[in-house]
Amino acid sequence: MSYTLGILDQSPIIDGATNEQTLQKTVALAQKAEQLGYSRFWVSEHHHTDALAGSSPEVLVSYLLAKTASIRIGSGGVMLQHYSPYKVAENFHVLASLEPGRVDLGIGKAPGGLPLSTKALQYGTLNQGEDFEERLTFLQQLIEQNVPTNHDLHGVQATPIPKIKPALFLLGASPQSAELAGRLGIAFVFARFINSDNELLAQSSNIYREHHPNGHFAVSIAAVAAPTNKEAKGLIEDQKITKVHLASGRTLTLQSVELAEKFGQESGEAYTVKQYHADIVYGSPEEIKDLLDHFHVQYQIDEFILHTPVRKEFERQRSFELLSPIHLKLQQQVTVS
Repeated sequence: MSYTLGILDQSPIIDGATNEQTLQKTVALAQKAEQLGYSRFWVSEHHHTDALAGSSPEVLVSYLLAKTASIRIGSGGVMLQHYSPYKVAENFHVLASLEPGRVDLGIGKAPGGLPLSTKALQYGTLNQGEDFEERLTFLQQLIEQNVPTNHDLHGVQATPIPKIKPALFLLGASPQSAELAGRLGIAFVFARFINSDNELLAQSSNIYREHHPNGHFAVSIAAVAAPTNKEAKGLIEDQKITKVHLASGRTLTLQSVELAEKFGQESGEAYTVKQYHADIVYGSPEEIKDLLDHFHVQYQIDEFILHTPVRKEFERQRSFELLSPIHLKLQQQVTVS
């Protein structure tokens, strides 16, 4: 394959598992991903929810690095509007010093939760995210150790300085985010599992390449594989995407209608909640690989980060196994021979 494959795990709480069991399943999946040849394993940041256990990626990343040996581990991502770029840089510099060459710092713009949890995260320092570009730029400068002389914080260093810097990624689902990543010269991940509009994906790819021709353009894609197309289709038939549309123009994706309604109520704005068919790539491993091959060429994609929103433990893990680099390589060898 001329592209690489990674995994995004949101630590979903499945089949009545406890939080403790769920997080241990994330650890086991990271270890399995390493064995299966995946390039990286990322964990997400979601707050005040009983559906997902991953609320603190920097803590979980630390534990996963200690429980694995070679796979890259990272955040998908840290929601920077809540935090000091300086502290984020310090956290990931510590991680990169402990495990050189294995740490990814993915940064997201979304709040990662409802307005109430956002207020709790930003207690005493309310921030609507308008200064996101400034925060991301400062974070990059801290990692690159090139805070400009005209900056108020020129001379500050986020110690310890690692020998190998954490790899910085911007996560987004729009051409505007792709443009920002391109201008800053950092890697970009288009969240297709949130926004499956292929026209916007094409625009994002093109504008990113205009600004950063040799940059790393990845796509996080919802995908479910099964031994047969029929079984895979059955696993995703009831999958929906729930979005809340606020009067201010913002649109956010939530895990359920109930959470979307709650978000709208807590926002203090007029809002509407809509459900959409979830655009999940499904099929046999061979069928999905053919589609990924096509996307790779059409949209100049360097890497796919697989998100598998199946709330069945066995079927979810099997999907990652069927789509793994080792399995797809073996399948390709069998086909050739």
